[in-house]
Amino acid sequence: MATFFDTAVRRYNEVPIGEEGIDVVTFLESTEALIKMFDILHPTAFAPVKSDMNGNVTKIRERFLVQPVAFNTLQKLVVEEVKEKKNTATVGLVWLNRGLTFTSQALRRNVDNPNEELKTSFQKAYEVTLSRHHSFLVRPIFSLAMNACPYRKDFYAKLGTDQAKVEAQMNEWLAALENCVAIITAFLNETGYEKTYG
Repeated sequence: MATFFDTAVRRYNEVPIGEEGIDVVTFLESTEALIKMFDILHPTAFAPVKSDMNGNVTKIRERFLVQPVAFNTLQKLVVEEVKEKKNTATVGLVWLNRGLTFTSQALRRNVDNPNEELKTSFQKAYEVTLSRHHSFLVRPIFSLAMNACPYRKDFYAKLGTDQAKVEAQMNEWLAALENCVAIITAFLNETGYEKTYG
């Protein structure tokens, strides 16, 4: 039986990462697959999260399509955009990376703590990632989404019936996502773009 990961168009462990950076096309495809996971968590409550992440994917993709060969990695795309005194895709990457950091930390916490409910994992991850970037008007929206998380057993059951396969795929996928996030975070911090455009 197919799992959530089997049906994903692209997975983070399939994203080429080279000396020049992270491949734009496969990274965005993997991110779009991740965004579909929010439908399993709660499609209505997580709609603002999905909308924000999809909007940031669109910003990056639109910039990439200007010069697909020259902008084939996230790093090259952002550096060239900043040189042109533009920042739409750069801001998009900063905020997308924040969302991916939140998601990866929540899922990592949940995987590593098999007795913890998703709600708790997402709340704890939010506290150490996105909370400091959100105003008092935005925080309640995320709080609502996290409170709507399904029970842990229900979430993992929706990812696939073969739980051993789901666990193995989740661990591989999550490790690759964390690697992408670490590379992007380091790049944004080293260049100062996180501070300037966040």
